[in-house]
Amino acid sequence: MVNLKGLSAFPITPSSRDGQVDAGALRALLEPLLAAKVDSIGLLGSTGSYPYFSREERRRAMQAAAALADGRTPILVGVGALRTDDAVKLAQDARDAGAAAGLLAAVSYTPLTDDEVFEHFQTVARESRLPICIYDNPGTTHFRFTPALIGRLSRVDGIIAVKSPALDASTLSGHVAELRAVVPGGFSLGYSADWNCTEALLAGGETWYSVLAGIFPKVCLDIVRAVASGDAARARQLDARLQPVWQLLKTFSSLRVVYAIANLRGICAAEPPRPILPLPPDAQAKVGEVLAAMDIG
Repeated sequence: MVNLKGLSAFPITPSSRDGQVDAGALRALLEPLLAAKVDSIGLLGSTGSYPYFSREERRRAMQAAAALADGRTPILVGVGALRTDDAVKLAQDARDAGAAAGLLAAVSYTPLTDDEVFEHFQTVARESRLPICIYDNPGTTHFRFTPALIGRLSRVDGIIAVKSPALDASTLSGHVAELRAVVPGGFSLGYSADWNCTEALLAGGETWYSVLAGIFPKVCLDIVRAVASGDAARARQLDARLQPVWQLLKTFSSLRVVYAIANLRGICAAEPPRPILPLPPDAQAKVGEVLAAMDIG
């Protein structure tokens, strides 16, 4: 069973205008993550635009990533879908391609109840036989997982972790404690929203699911290692240096900013999937100015 801890790096998924994954560009993004030895790769997460790709293209992305990783680094892959049977198929595809775990969000059009979400997750875990990480992403799904629901799901065979949004740094200690009280030992508590994740780790979170690490893994690994060594001051110092980047992510959205960085740095030439548009020229210039001033490389 995969143990989701440490730094999980979430890259974009470069593709053509018609939604075909650019495997070569994806490899160019993944190679630095593997070289940096991130703890896991979050493929086809929200930054990876999973809802915008067909089943075939998701499978292609996973196969390309698995061939490159060659078992060295666990791959967590987004398997969310509106229908339960579709999510099961996506999870089975990910398992067959070599994924270590699936990242499952409560994707919906009709608002879901807690019991509907419970049944959805239980069915995907049971029928796919792929370990599942709960993806709590209310900003896009408009469904918020309560601690009680996470506690119920944490006792379902095959559901091993949760990725929660670190939306308010002041509440993180309480949130970690509340979840820890309702989940079994070994169930991983992780966080996203990069600008608050240093505090989430210091509060007891075990995993940082990071957008920035998908393009700049080293500085994020330095923060994770500082926390692991008990050096809170060092972790906060490194985080403070990144405040201009955090502001970019909050102002322009993480997805758009990372696409801009990938293009500005010449890592790949890619645009977000339509109808999402690239950042306008003035915003791209701002991203370039921030990166040049920080030289985080």
